[in-house]
Amino acid sequence: MKTASEIGGYLQMEELPGCEYHPELFALNLARCAFLFAADLRGCKKAYLPYFLCDSVIDAARRHGMAIEFYQIDEAFRPILPHPIDADALFYVVNAYGQLSDEDLISLRNRVGYLLVDHVHDFFRKPLPGMDALYSCRKFFGLPDGAYLAIGEGLPHSKDAAATYAALLEDRSSARMGHILGRYEDGASAHYQTMLKNADTFHQEPPKRMSPLTHNLLRGIDYEAAKAKRNANYDRLNELLGAASKKVFSRTDGPLCYPFYASGNGASLRKALAAEKIFVPTYWSNVVRDLPVDSLEHDFAANILALPCDQRYTPDDMMYLAGKLLKLLEK
Repeated sequence: MKTASEIGGYLQMEELPGCEYHPELFALNLARCAFLFAADLRGCKKAYLPYFLCDSVIDAARRHGMAIEFYQIDEAFRPILPHPIDADALFYVVNAYGQLSDEDLISLRNRVGYLLVDHVHDFFRKPLPGMDALYSCRKFFGLPDGAYLAIGEGLPHSKDAAATYAALLEDRSSARMGHILGRYEDGASAHYQTMLKNADTFHQEPPKRMSPLTHNLLRGIDYEAAKAKRNANYDRLNELLGAASKKVFSRTDGPLCYPFYASGNGASLRKALAAEKIFVPTYWSNVVRDLPVDSLEHDFAANILALPCDQRYTPDDMMYLAGKLLKLLEK
């Protein structure tokens, strides 16, 4: 029988009931670290990365000494494959806004060497059998960190994924909780700078096993309720805004956001919405900064508004949001 290391003293957070959504996957600290962990397991020294990608993964690959070759995407977010493709390189595909179908991913896997799917925008999508895929927890829930990684078939014989994972250090998350706990009582603006400071520390983080705190918090989430609320909110926004968007998107199950394509007006609309206390992120600010204005990637990063539709809100909130946006579009 295991004896507790300490008995008595003040009480800690309760052990939360329930199960995680991806309990069968490797649980890590950050999505960018899951990328590095997968690359190490695969023995990949080179990565094909899309231009349409946040700089956290790009920086992680560079710090890891990986060679990088960039590729473009088409209007459906599908990769435009470079030729030739190195068979032993890692091909990283971003399932942006959950728009890539299973058929898209299977077709791509059959044409590249090692495929790693970024499901950061599609938390509730289960990985396809035999395919590598990663997920971010903090993009969908009020968490300080957390990621999952599925490892498919064909690892080098010298690599034992379970043993390599077990040898990682375990992360600690309590020091990163301030902005999350603070927002619960005070709102986002009062703790925004703390959130940014926490995010800055992620750049130097190596792959680690997910912290006990994040595991515990993940066990306390009602995933089916969160998914249902996201679906209902997305559908309400689509009823109100679908005709005004310059691009049609498909709804994934439990969407990250409602992508609204405001051709040429993205920056001004974000600023005007922020003045109404409706905060819309720019997921790929590095793409807006670094890529040519006439590129598809720049256009998508600048002008697709990721409107919030998550489990915090109701369809009535979506009506309020849509009303504000439609008034701005009329001006």
